[in-house]
Amino acid sequence: MSDHVNNPNRKAPLERYRNIGISAHIDAGKTTLSERILFYTGMIHKIGETHDGSTTTDWMEQERERGITITSAAVTTNWKQVKNEGISKVFEGENFQLNIIDTPGHVDFTAEVERSLRVLDGAIVVFCGVAGVQPQTETVWRQATKYSVPRMCFVNKMDREAKDPFDLLDELEEELHIHVRPLTWPIESGVRFKGVYNIYEQNLNLFQPSKQVVTEKVAVDIHTEELDQRIGADLADRLRSELELIEGVYPEFNVDDYLKAEVAPVFFGSALNNFGVEELLNCFVEIAPSPRPVKAEERDVQPDEPKFTGFIFKITANIDPNHRSCIAFCKVCSGKFSRNTPYYHVRHDKVMRFSSPTQFMAQRKTTVDEAWAGDIIGLPDNGTFKIGDTLTEGEKLHFRGLPSFSPEMFKYIENADPMKQKQLAKGIDQLMDEGVAQLFVNQFNGRKIIGTVGQLQFEVIQYRLENEYNAKCRWEPVSLYKACWIESDDPAELEAFKKRKYQYMAKDREGRDVFLADSGYVLQMAQMDFKHIKFHFTSEF
Repeated sequence: MSDHVNNPNRKAPLERYRNIGISAHIDAGKTTLSERILFYTGMIHKIGETHDGSTTTDWMEQERERGITITSAAVTTNWKQVKNEGISKVFEGENFQLNIIDTPGHVDFTAEVERSLRVLDGAIVVFCGVAGVQPQTETVWRQATKYSVPRMCFVNKMDREAKDPFDLLDELEEELHIHVRPLTWPIESGVRFKGVYNIYEQNLNLFQPSKQVVTEKVAVDIHTEELDQRIGADLADRLRSELELIEGVYPEFNVDDYLKAEVAPVFFGSALNNFGVEELLNCFVEIAPSPRPVKAEERDVQPDEPKFTGFIFKITANIDPNHRSCIAFCKVCSGKFSRNTPYYHVRHDKVMRFSSPTQFMAQRKTTVDEAWAGDIIGLPDNGTFKIGDTLTEGEKLHFRGLPSFSPEMFKYIENADPMKQKQLAKGIDQLMDEGVAQLFVNQFNGRKIIGTVGQLQFEVIQYRLENEYNAKCRWEPVSLYKACWIESDDPAELEAFKKRKYQYMAKDREGRDVFLADSGYVLQMAQMDFKHIKFHFTSEF
C-alpha cells in the first residue's frame, strides 16, 4: 500500500474515512438525525430543528419553509469513538473523518438521491417507528441495492406510540427483501418508553426525554436482579424473553454479510431526543467500509493509488447568494488533490488549476490546500463542469454510472419580466447544471421547455429564480409524453424523421436532437415507421 494513504498530513488514515449517506421517506427524521450527529461530533453547539427552520443541512430558504430536504447537503466532520465493549476495539479513541450526505426524501428528487449513492460507502436508512416502511423508503432502498451500498437501519420516533418491534422487523424483511439483525432493542414506546438495551455492547441505555442531555448508560447483566431494579420486574422479564427470542430467530450478526449488503443491522431510538444516536455512530464507524474502489469505463480505480483521480457528482448553484457562484462537488477517488496544481479535465481535453477548493459544512465552507482519497471537496464552477466529469493527472478515465433521468413532466417556461431577460437566462442555465431538471428548445417555435420528474421541482425552480436571480418566470402547460434522444447510422432516414416530426423536434443544451412525443401511441408508431433510428430515454447513451 502506498505511503500516501496513511500520510501524516492526512487528518485520518484511509481506513478511518467513512462516507455516509442518510436517506429515508419524507418526514422520517433524516435531517434531525444529521443534526444530532453534527452535535455529537462537536461540529455544532446548538441543535437546529426542522420545524423552526434552524437546521444546518437544510440551508435553502425553500427547505426551511417547507421543512423538507431538497438538495443533498455535504458536511465533513470528525468522530472519536467512545470506549466500546462491542464487536471490536480496534479503533478505540481514534479519530474518524465522516463525510455526511443528507439526501432528499421527497419522491420528486429521486435522481438527486441516486447520484449521492454513487459516492457513498455506507448508508443509514431512517424509518419512522410509527409508520414503518413507507413508499419512498422502498425507492431509496432499491437504489442502494443497485449500487450494493451496505445499510444500517435506524428506527426513529420510539418516544411516540410505535409499532411492535417484531412486527417492524418482519415488515422490513418482507417489504425490502433483506435479512435484518437488531443490535439494540427498545423497552416499550411512547409515554412508557424506558430506553434501549444495547445487544452488542451488552449495556442498558435509560431514556430521559431531553433534547440536550445525553442518556445514562448502565452496564447490567440482564440475568441479575439489577435489571429488575432499573426497569421493574415485569418489563425485565419481558426483555429477557424478547432477547432470548431474538437470539433464537435471528442469526448471529456477521460483519462480512453486512459489507456485502446481505444483512442490515437495526437500531432503535429517538433522534429528536438525542437517544440511540451515539450507539448508531459507534457501530457505524466500527463496521462500515472505508472508501471502496470506483469503477471507471477503462478500469477500477483503487483508493490507494498515488495519482489523483476524481469525478463531479453534484453541482449546486448559488451556494453563496452574495456571489452567485456555482460549486461542483468532487469525490476524490485516489491519490492527493493539491490546490493550484494543474489537473486534466477529460471531457474538455485541457489542463485546469483550482485556486480555492473548499470543504463543507452544508453551505458554510472553508478553503483547503489538499484533499485525499475519500474526501469530498467543492470546486468553483463557472460553467466548466457537468455532472459526471472526470479530473485526473493526465490519464483518460471516464467514471460512469451517474444516472441521468427521463423527464416525466413538461412545461413551457416564459419570462414574466422583460427587463430581466439576462438574469432569467443565467438562472435557468445554472439551475439546469444541477441536473434535477432538463431544458429543451423547441425547433418549430423556439420556445423553451423544462422537463422534470415531479411537480415540486417546478415550484422550486420558480422560487429560486425569483429569490436567487431576481428573475420572474411563469409556466405554461404543454402536453408531452416522453423526451427521446435520437440517433441513427442512416443520415437520410434521420433527416426524413426530423422533417416529418419537425413540430416535435427540440434541441437539448448540448445541441443534440430530441424528439418530444406527445403520446405513447405516437412514439410507438415512430419506432415502427423508422427502423434505423435509435430512441434513448436518457441523455446518457
